[in-house]
Amino acid sequence: VWSSSGFPGQRSIVVAAVSAMAGHRGLDCVMRSAALLLLLLPLLAPSASAASLSFDEAAAKNRPVSKVITLLKDMLKQLEKEQEDDEEIYDKMACWCETNDKEKTKSIAEAEARIDGLTTKIEELTATSAQLNTEVKNHEKEVAKNQDSLDKATALREKQLAEFNAEEKDMLESISALKAAITVLSKHHGSSLLQMPRSHMLGVAATLQHEMSKHASLLEGVLTRSERRVAASFVQAPTDYFDAAPTFKQSYAPQSGEIFGILRQMRETFESNLSAAQKEEMANQKAYEDLKAAKEAEISAGQAQIQTKTGELADTDEKNAQSKVDREDTKASLSADEQFLMMLKEKCQMT
Repeated sequence: VWSSSGFPGQRSIVVAAVSAMAGHRGLDCVMRSAALLLLLLPLLAPSASAASLSFDEAAAKNRPVSKVITLLKDMLKQLEKEQEDDEEIYDKMACWCETNDKEKTKSIAEAEARIDGLTTKIEELTATSAQLNTEVKNHEKEVAKNQDSLDKATALREKQLAEFNAEEKDMLESISALKAAITVLSKHHGSSLLQMPRSHMLGVAATLQHEMSKHASLLEGVLTRSERRVAASFVQAPTDYFDAAPTFKQSYAPQSGEIFGILRQMRETFESNLSAAQKEEMANQKAYEDLKAAKEAEISAGQAQIQTKTGELADTDEKNAQSKVDREDTKASLSADEQFLMMLKEKCQMT
């Protein structure tokens, strides 16, 4: 049995070896353990020669050196197991590093490509939006222009119609007055003119004077100078116009015939003018209706284009806004992936 007094130097070496091994782990510990065991064996040899020649197995197991050897063997096994565990963890760590490195690198490349694609899309949508805005404004201007043209045409048509209605009313009144005067003269044609009531004579003269004065421009070139002189004589003294007794070669017929002819000529002129005015009114109305139909069609088409383009513009702006949000989200994701990859490389380089 190894007493505390025997081989003190050997005991110190063993204790130092055990202490040294207790402070290390891993593959180096295994190698050191093997080296220390080899160094300890020669040191233990003197204790064997100094002991009794008889072998006591139970006593040998209880010797301090044997306990140290057993402890060293147990530690060696433990270190070998820990080495295997460390290798397994290292392999898993290496696999994790490689897998995440590939995934993040791929994710970063995809994010960069997506950002480029979204940037191109945003530029295209922005250009499309500007174009649609311009088209909408142009259509609005065109619609306003057509509406203004229609409004002006409508105002002109209303003016023309008012003028025609006034002219038609005046012509109808004049024609009616001339017809009445002609009827009066017809009833007292010839010598019976002398028996015509004075009020009727004055009425015919007043009608003739009024119509010649009111429609002087219309009658310009219609009545000859002699006819105008006859009319003027009749108007100045209607009651005296037929009083003078005609000579044996004259009669009342030529005098009444001149006035009768003037009245009929004026009536025919007014009727012709009225007919022309009515035809012109019909033509003006037709032209206005055609213009109105064309302008309303253009306005309707323009408003339809405005509605269509406005819808396209709203859809384009919505897509553009969503693309901008997607780009910002992708940039944020890219930044996070880049930071993670940087951290990953730093951590994995330390293993």
